[in-house]
This record gives sequence, C-alpha cells and structure tokens, in this order.
Amino acid sequence: MKNTLLLLLVLTGFFGYSQDWKSNFDEAKKEAVNENKNILLVFSGSDWCAPCIKLDNVVWKSEVFKSESEKNWVIYKADFPKKKANQLSVEQTESNNKLAEKYNRNGSFPLVILLDKTGKVIGMTGFKNISAIDYIQLIHSLEKK
Repeated sequence: MKNTLLLLLVLTGFFGYSQDWKSNFDEAKKEAVNENKNILLVFSGSDWCAPCIKLDNVVWKSEVFKSESEKNWVIYKADFPKKKANQLSVEQTESNNKLAEKYNRNGSFPLVILLDKTGKVIGMTGFKNISAIDYIQLIHSLEKK
C-alpha cells in the first residue's frame, strides 16, 4: 500500500515537476555548444520576489515549459534567496554574483535573458502575467529579433 501511494504521488506531480536547471554556468555553456542550443538565463529571488515566484509556478514548473526547454534551450537559474534557510553554497552565490555583474547590473528581478551558446545576449524580458504557452512564445520571439 505504501509503495502504491508513493507511486501515485509521483505520477500526480505531488513532489513538483523537476526541471533540468543547470547549477554551473560554464557547464551550461559547454552543453549549449555541444547541443547547438541557446541558453535561457533567469535571475530570480525565489523566496522574496513575488513576480519571480509566480513565474516559477506558472511557467518554469509547467510541463509545457519542461518539454519546450528540453528541445530548445539549456536553462540556468541564478537565484538570490534572502531567507537564511534557503541560502546557497558560497560557490553558487559567487557564481551567481559574477553572472549578475555581467548580465544584470541593474539588479532586476525577475530578469529572463536569452543568450546564444557563447554567452552573447540575444534578448531579454521580465515578468509578464501570461500563460506558460504565451511566455514560451515570448522567449521564441526573442530568438527572431
């Protein structure tokens, strides 16, 4: 019975829909080159930024985004949590700070940047109160500019 319940919880998405967010930007760039994909870089404040949290719940955790991102992008989230319980490792924090110095000097949250496989900015956007499908179309529109 326990195993059946666990399987049911997994199948119904009780544990959340896992995305393949990279945790090392250099590795993300290597993967982008190897797979000839663009990089979707997201600056987020996962535990304090209301629009970031909504974007996460509506877009990033959606099945349609998971499917689309697997086909089209290497995804990296540079998170800047404030609560002590959610703090990242020193290495991860330093890495995210370096990315912010390069790509997010104004400290905008959320900031979604589409990069080519070498790290050159193609386009950027922020929070939009739209569906996951519409947000994905917005990202694709950045590729066409």
